[in-house]
Amino acid sequence: MKRTALKTLLEQYHPTAPEEIDAKRDMLTFLAQYKDCFERTLEVGHFTASCWLLSKDGSHALLTHHAKLGFWVQLGGHCDGDPDVLAVGLKEAQEESGIMGIHPVSDQLFDIDIHLIPARKHEPEHYHYDVRFLLQVTSDEQFVVSHESKELRWVSKDIHSLPPGSESVLRMFKKWQEFIS
Repeated sequence: MKRTALKTLLEQYHPTAPEEIDAKRDMLTFLAQYKDCFERTLEVGHFTASCWLLSKDGSHALLTHHAKLGFWVQLGGHCDGDPDVLAVGLKEAQEESGIMGIHPVSDQLFDIDIHLIPARKHEPEHYHYDVRFLLQVTSDEQFVVSHESKELRWVSKDIHSLPPGSESVLRMFKKWQEFIS
């Protein structure tokens, strides 16, 4: 039943960037093709959930310098069998930031991306089918760097504060700039 919820979220999402248009089509196909698409044991790839996390006043977004991948990305992680992708994105934001007071700005998708994860010791190369939500901190808690990060950093809406990262991080940054304008 919950896979239907993701299907609906994807169908209701109307991306304009060509890479997101392709990702939407491919995600819907992947969702229909693999019953275990939320399990990281699916070696070809699996769904993940992440977020663009805004500060309490909305003036900054929190990024992580990912310990395993070695570059700056949004907070997020594996679904580990849970098809409730919004709940997964929220849980991952809390776990990776140490901030418990976080809520969704919207329950609709903010961004989507399919990216290749390189092979590591016990994992073959595979794809992450990442669905992303816009979340916001609701408390005055300070972040805590977890073992999954080398560093966490609040970035302002000034493009010069954005550390180098992927094209999809830049795309979310630009969406955020438009959202708060």
